[in-house]
Amino acid sequence: MLEDSEADAELIRCELDRAGLITLTERVDSEEAYASAVREFAPDVVLSDHTLGQFHSRAAQQILRDLRPTAAFIIVTGAISGAQSVEAIRAGAEDLVLKANLGRLGSSIEEALAVRRPLHKLTGRQVEVLTLVAEGHRTREIAKRLRLSVKTVESHGEIMKRLKMHDVVSLVRYAMRVGLVTAAIPE
Repeated sequence: MLEDSEADAELIRCELDRAGLITLTERVDSEEAYASAVREFAPDVVLSDHTLGQFHSRAAQQILRDLRPTAAFIIVTGAISGAQSVEAIRAGAEDLVLKANLGRLGSSIEEALAVRRPLHKLTGRQVEVLTLVAEGHRTREIAKRLRLSVKTVESHGEIMKRLKMHDVVSLVRYAMRVGLVTAAIPE
């Protein structure tokens, strides 16, 4: 949990208990502590305030995508503008829950975990290939980037099979849905 207020963190923990979720939480309040926790604690879900001094949710999302791309990122904040909300969701946040409406948090977490469950059928390397395919990279480029044979990369049919998808468009939509890639923001 990325939260600079211990009181707010306790309210969030109480809501998780009330929702009947079995959780193990660790609260951090800085970029360095957050990156370390993502590496060492290996969360399935990150709950993040929108702004914490010099650190904000957009930077936290990027760190999570780099270190633990299959984890869900949910913003739990007191206030956020409409434009910031849209930017956060386009950048891959699973959901945005206002602290005044914490009753939504349990269902938001359950949905985030459910949509990511199929990712557990993939190896870390397959997640990397899925991400690069969804970003629009070509097979040869992916092979070179990941130091794999083209034949190995072409086996992303196995990824489709494991995710029960039948075409690349479905893979791209799924990768966007779970935050592996971001939606393009029109200029």
